[in-house]
Amino acid sequence: MIRHLRRYGCLLIREGSNHSWWQNPLTGARSAVPRHQEIDNHLARRICHQLKIESCC
Repeated sequence: MIRHLRRYGCLLIREGSNHSWWQNPLTGARSAVPRHQEIDNHLARRICHQLKIESCC
C-alpha cells in the first residue's frame, strides 16, 4: 500500500498512534492509513478513493 501511495506522489504528513496520515499534494486530499501488515482490499480501495488516485486492488 505504501509503495502504491508513493508511486502516485502521495506524501506522509504525520504519524498517529495507530495510523499514518497521507496527503495527495495535487488535490490536497488526506487519508488515514492503518499500520498493519495486511490491509483489506475494500479498505485499500477506499483509501485510494479518498486520496483521489487509481485503486491498487
